[in-house]
Amino acid sequence: MRLTDVLKLLRMKNVLGRLRNRYLVLADLLLLPMAALMAFLLRLDSVQLQIYIRAMVIYALAAPLIQIPIFAALGVYSQFWQYAGADEMILLAWAALIGGLAQGAIFLGGRALFPGGPIPLIPRSIPLIGILLTLVCIAGTRFALREISRSAKRATKVGRSGTETLQHVLIAGAGEAGALILRELRANPQTGLVPVGFVDDDPAKQGMLINRLRVFGGRVAIPDLVRQKHVEQVIIAMPGAGGKVIREIVATCEAAGAQTRIVPAIADLLDGGVSISQIRDIDIEDLLRREPVRTDTAQVAALLRGRRVLVTGAGGSIGSELCRQIARCNPAEIILLGHGENSIFEISNELSRWGRDPGLSRAGARMGEGESLRLITHPVIADIRFADRIRAVLEEYRPEVIFHAAAHKHVPLMEQNPAEAISNNVMGTRNLLEAAAAIGVQHFVMISTDKAVNPSNIMGAAKRVAELLVYQAAQRTGRPYVAVRFGNVLGSRGSVVLTFKQQIAAGGPVTVTHPDVCRYFMTIPEAVQLVLQAAAMGQGGEVFVLDMGEPVRVYDLAQDLIRLSGLEPGRDIDIQFIGLRPGDKLFEELFLTGEAYQKTQHEKIFVAKNGHEQVRLEAGLDEAIDRLAAAAACNNREAIVAGLRELVPEFEPLDTTMAAPARQIPSDAEAKPEG
Repeated sequence: MRLTDVLKLLRMKNVLGRLRNRYLVLADLLLLPMAALMAFLLRLDSVQLQIYIRAMVIYALAAPLIQIPIFAALGVYSQFWQYAGADEMILLAWAALIGGLAQGAIFLGGRALFPGGPIPLIPRSIPLIGILLTLVCIAGTRFALREISRSAKRATKVGRSGTETLQHVLIAGAGEAGALILRELRANPQTGLVPVGFVDDDPAKQGMLINRLRVFGGRVAIPDLVRQKHVEQVIIAMPGAGGKVIREIVATCEAAGAQTRIVPAIADLLDGGVSISQIRDIDIEDLLRREPVRTDTAQVAALLRGRRVLVTGAGGSIGSELCRQIARCNPAEIILLGHGENSIFEISNELSRWGRDPGLSRAGARMGEGESLRLITHPVIADIRFADRIRAVLEEYRPEVIFHAAAHKHVPLMEQNPAEAISNNVMGTRNLLEAAAAIGVQHFVMISTDKAVNPSNIMGAAKRVAELLVYQAAQRTGRPYVAVRFGNVLGSRGSVVLTFKQQIAAGGPVTVTHPDVCRYFMTIPEAVQLVLQAAAMGQGGEVFVLDMGEPVRVYDLAQDLIRLSGLEPGRDIDIQFIGLRPGDKLFEELFLTGEAYQKTQHEKIFVAKNGHEQVRLEAGLDEAIDRLAAAAACNNREAIVAGLRELVPEFEPLDTTMAAPARQIPSDAEAKPEG
């Protein structure tokens, strides 16, 4: 068959019309015969070449006729080689292998079947040698095209600007994220970021090459590399690194005069992918980052997959993140219940994309099992303080799982408005629990707070009463109704971090209540992951306590935020101490005095089991709460405080409480394993 016949056949099948790389087809017409000839030259000596000269010519001419149609069928000529990577290299390897084996089978098989026929005899090793040479030829042209394209883009960028705008970049972290960042930077030269190398604390990686870029050493090498390589920017590509490591790298880079940017933490990465758009400036969450939470996704998915789930306070910081992570578990429906219409509108619109965006649907399938379900959302505007309305909502939507995140949480505001703390945090919780028990809700999870432990303020005492109500409902129904207790979350509405940022933007001063005040902090995604995990473990009546790590001094937090803004504390922005507010503690606590805590199957979740036994729940809890509600209805502060102290004996309503240092999460030696 002649070459014109092959081209005519391809055109008849409309294959050639789909080829976007016609110049590469012409290159292969020349390179494939050359690869075949080189196979003979490498295999035979000069004497043998004289014998196989006819076979060599026929084999070389047949190479493009046999292999180019195979390449086209495999899609080799449909790739955009300017962005070629590992996947394209694998495609070329398969093409060379299949094409070489096909040609070898034709020649060796044809010769065996028709010994006296027109097919010449060739050495059996020729097809194998030809496969390797073919791969070198076809990959070399395509990856050379990629490098030429990138160089041209970089030159165009510099030429348009008229000046050299490139920045030398050092990548901290030679793992998968670092390699992906290197690939992204090379694929996008228009960013002006030129990678010069890696640093990594793993001795096994130091001195090695990753995609032709050297790992120069550990973090201690950063100052020398900044000087030697003229590094202007360090990208921290360590999604799993803790806050301590991030702080050390940032401090080292600041001392060396290099800008620092970062790849988000694992919890913030969708499907584990990293792109240039995700590289951002260092934020306070990075400096406080802890080891990534390891969630038993199968256990959580088993709780939520295919279920109707209701979230109260769905428009809030915790509530909205709960909705996002629940959506990834493929529930049948999510009921978004909240009092503020704007926030419910926003989270409803965000989740509505799950039904339209295939990428989000795949992300949802990651935590669930099998194919992702079509997500159905129901935005509901309702106030948990109105029992009839809540009962009607639950009867209409029949949720099987409830996450109760709606609450008033601002300590100073609740001190000034105690009736609201009772009507919302206590009575709203009771309304929801009574409606849930009436319609047979199987799982109920209430978001509590560390301020419920030995409370010194109205808000904390109200949340402690809400914990008692959850326990009572669990005892009455025999169902897994639980509370999850944790501290402050970074970036939530009203968070001290947001307040500090606003004060810095206004030019200061930054106000801190006391130089020694400490608080526990978690990121919102981390807290929600652990809430979901605790929900899956609940048997009924437990108060789960999340491992908040080490408490953070708020004064240090303020200094870090000022420095991250490119300013210096005391020089550019002042820090003022304004004194503890009514109800404030110096230290927060996670367990009540005498409360028995036990380890659970999850390393970051503890359970407090006997805290409710300190309160005589059967001796008039309902009557005591009725009296508390009556006091709130009359806005009688003295009666509210008295009612809270009756229910929560450890409640000490002081204007400024100097609490004992926080009880830390128990060590392995102290904690008792759950039996």
